[in-house]
Amino acid sequence: MRALVLNCTLKRSPAVSNTEALADVVVAALRGQQVDVEVIRVVDHAIPFGVETDLGDGDEWPRLHDLLLGCDILVMATPTWLGQPSSVAKLVLERMDAMISETKDDGTYVAYGKVAGVVVTGNEDGAHHVINEVAGALVDIGFTIPGQAWTYWNMGPGPGPSYTETDHRHDWSERTGRVMAANLVAAATALRAHPLPPPN
Repeated sequence: MRALVLNCTLKRSPAVSNTEALADVVVAALRGQQVDVEVIRVVDHAIPFGVETDLGDGDEWPRLHDLLLGCDILVMATPTWLGQPSSVAKLVLERMDAMISETKDDGTYVAYGKVAGVVVTGNEDGAHHVINEVAGALVDIGFTIPGQAWTYWNMGPGPGPSYTETDHRHDWSERTGRVMAANLVAAATALRAHPLPPPN
């Protein structure tokens, strides 16, 4: 089983990413269940705005698109800015919009049979809103979202330290991340055994 984690931080490598730090908990749990995981920091790649799979002229999205087609599990990881998913996360979802019209040989959409979850960080509230926005878009594209397929961390109201600057409530976020990983693997396994049918 293969998983792809798209880290939608605004920080280019090698800057420390709080979002990646929490996503790493999910990655470790997935690898503990023998899942092959690849992590991509999206901002490190040349991905222009658009809603097509290949925009040419140095567009690096087609490689990520191929990784999406080859994975069983997708984890979208994003920080919270102004109560919203990051602009990078929105860019990724817009590029994934093209997958809505892409089908497999049996007529099912290319995202059918794949499961997805969401990781969110931020030092102010808004995580549930971000989870809902990202998960809703992924369902539109054709991904299956199992129950409790998310984890998040925030410090609470007002300015404060980021995830890597404090141990505040890491226990809850990490435990929830491990449950998330288990649920993603269980749902992906079930879909392998009982795939979604092609449209009539």
